[in-house]
Amino acid sequence: MEKSDADDVFALAREFGLTFRPEREAFDAALPLLLKDEDTLLLAAVVDGRVHGYLLGYVHLTLFANGPVAWVEEAMVQSGSRRQGIGRGLLVEFEKWARDRGARYVAMATRRAPEFYHALGYEASATFYRKVLR
Repeated sequence: MEKSDADDVFALAREFGLTFRPEREAFDAALPLLLKDEDTLLLAAVVDGRVHGYLLGYVHLTLFANGPVAWVEEAMVQSGSRRQGIGRGLLVEFEKWARDRGARYVAMATRRAPEFYHALGYEASATFYRKVLR
């Protein structure tokens, strides 16, 4: 992803966020750090010069999986651009990147689009718990 795509990605992140409302100042502070982190991948699906989707994920070490695992933190495709292969392309590219880093599997926490993830070979695995820290 290029820094020039930031406005489009920020707009999608605001559409993605249900619990939190992304703020531009925090987004602008995080973006350069994410782009230079070797264990993080931020992909943007650009069609006709505009970002229509993005995926943010990373690989991290574990003790239980006999190696690193990959985690998709955010995956979003613009509502008018869905069912065109953009999400599939983002996930396939992320899986290649994760595999090259020795990841044992890819996981994510989502309640959205279960049919989409099942069609790509993902299966429900766990319940997601969180606690908002204030």
